[in-house]
Amino acid sequence: MLMKDDTAHTIADYLLQVKAVRLQPEQPFTWASGWKSPIYCDNRVTLSYPKIRTFIRQTLVKAIEEKYGKPDVIAGVATAAIAQGALVAEAMGLPFVYVRSSAKDHGRQNLIEGELKAGQSVVVIEDLVSTGQSSLKAVQALRDAGCTVKGMIAIFTYGFSVAEENFKKDQCPLITLCDYPVLLEKALETKSIEDRHLDTLKQWRQSPETWGQLTSQFDQTTS
Repeated sequence: MLMKDDTAHTIADYLLQVKAVRLQPEQPFTWASGWKSPIYCDNRVTLSYPKIRTFIRQTLVKAIEEKYGKPDVIAGVATAAIAQGALVAEAMGLPFVYVRSSAKDHGRQNLIEGELKAGQSVVVIEDLVSTGQSSLKAVQALRDAGCTVKGMIAIFTYGFSVAEENFKKDQCPLITLCDYPVLLEKALETKSIEDRHLDTLKQWRQSPETWGQLTSQFDQTTS
């Protein structure tokens, strides 16, 4: 579920302003997965801008209260969503925990950091949703700890169909403040991209795992 259009467009504008999102269809980024991508998103950049940080925090809080009600605990997904989650928990006067990508290999070998009790209800804060696999791994860790996950809320999603399928399969509601189509609309409006790049950017989302191969083949045939 996407937030109302005006809110989503405001978030998109902010992300583009501070270059938390960068669009480079002619100079693609390489993700950790090896995928070539015309977009790179790092929402941690917004934390350096008080006005934007506050707007995102307040929007997250409002969405949680409207869609999920007040949970017992706010959880952030490590590492990018730890700060956002802590800000939300502070604003709501709630306990905060965060979920590691894997358990520590020393000390108490925690997977979940912070005080959490079985039976508590949790809303999970995420920075970015791509395929949803790492996000849902955190959800499962909380469920394994005996908690009820009311849902997840993320700042941005690419809107991949595989992510929608994964969240549906795991029966985890997802709310996002902004998504890829809205971002492209705002990027065109603010001239962050040129009209001629729009088809390329849309093609990437349809098949992100093979997009880099296709563009490389195109470059070779047109050079």
